[in-house]
Amino acid sequence: MEAMASRSRPTQAKRAREKALIEKRQMKYARRAESKDTKSTRTSADGEDPDLAGIVPGPQPHPFLTDDELNDEPVEDDATEATEE
Repeated sequence: MEAMASRSRPTQAKRAREKALIEKRQMKYARRAESKDTKSTRTSADGEDPDLAGIVPGPQPHPFLTDDELNDEPVEDDATEATEE
């Protein structure tokens, strides 16, 4: 019976992989901490959320049509409601 070929221990490669993983974890932790800090300090001075600044409640303007184009289109919903009543 022949002895199986023994492989050399991959200690250097394993250490390099483990070191890379540890470094990656540290970078990820630092990035998350930085993101958390910026989110907490991002509110404006007047207390308004910057993501919601300038949003007006109610119907919003059509994103693709101008006011003139909206007025030129026939309103089918009102016409069908009037005939059904």
